[in-house]
This record gives sequence, structure tokens and C-alpha cells, in this order.
Amino acid sequence: MVLYSGVTSSGCGSANSSVGPFYCSADQTIYLDLDFFKSMSTQIGADGDFAYAYVIAHEIGHHVQYLLGTLSQAHQQMARTSKVNANKISVRIELQADFYAGAWAYNDNKMYGSLEDGDLMEALTCATKIGDDYLQKKAQGYVVEDSFTHGTAQQRLRWLKKGLTTGDLRQGDTFSCSESEL
Repeated sequence: MVLYSGVTSSGCGSANSSVGPFYCSADQTIYLDLDFFKSMSTQIGADGDFAYAYVIAHEIGHHVQYLLGTLSQAHQQMARTSKVNANKISVRIELQADFYAGAWAYNDNKMYGSLEDGDLMEALTCATKIGDDYLQKKAQGYVVEDSFTHGTAQQRLRWLKKGLTTGDLRQGDTFSCSESEL
């Protein structure tokens, strides 16, 4: 895990603060832009320790996908299809990472009683406010569904909640369900 502010280099190339936290499968490293956490609070209104934990757990979810081979299979499919269809695959990757973040929280809380009053609301608020539709509407006043790469606010909320309520990794298959089930 690499913590950075401003600019960093990774196995996936250089990244600036506009990229935010990301997972690079080329070097199997999570890059956390500390400035992103500030902007979560000030620009999108998603704040709190558990909101931040959700973002980190989401990125760790991508590493789980890497370890399971899911990420490489999805990237191979993305390379063989149109931009619009690649974006749809990307959404499935991101929603599964949201599910994994929720499943981690469920199991961590079950083992350690780590969740406090308000923690779930922090994460659910964050999931809603980092949906592609919410961010596009806020930035440009309208949404372009074909450009979504992370999922709508409703989808992100749904998959995070599913992980939070079940904790069962077998229920996180975002690739086999229909688009309407996402």
C-alpha cells in the first residue's frame, strides 16, 4: 500500500490527485491519495472513519479479485470489446469490490464488534455519493450512462449493503447477474 498526495508513480503509470485511490494489478499495490479523503468530506459530503475504511476496503477488494483471477479475466474481456461494453464490465468489477468491502465489514464486526453507531450510515452515504450518476450530475449537470465505469449510486449502495448484510463471498458474483439485477 502506498499513501500519496498530489502525484505518484505506479506499475500502472503516473497518477495525480484527480485519480483518487486505486489498485494497480501490475504491481499488486493499492495507492491511496490522502487528498481524496479531504475532498470526500469537503466536495461530496461523505465523511467519517468508516467511510474512509469503506474506500480502502473497496481497493483491497480489487486485490482479492486479482488473487481470484477475476480481475485478469475481466480485463481480457474489456480488451476484446467496445468502449461501451468495456465500461459495463468495469462497473461489474467495481460493484463486486463494493460487495467485498461490505463483506469484510460484516465479518470484521462479527469477530470484533468493530462497528459503532453511525458507521454504516457513513459508508452507505459514501457509496451513494461516489456513484457515477451522482458525480456526473454534480460535475456537469447531466449523466452519460454509457460512460459509467463504477456504477450508479443505487447500484453501489445495493452491492455494499448486500456484503454488509450477508458477509458471504459466494453472493458477490456481479458477473453472472443481468444488468437489471446490478
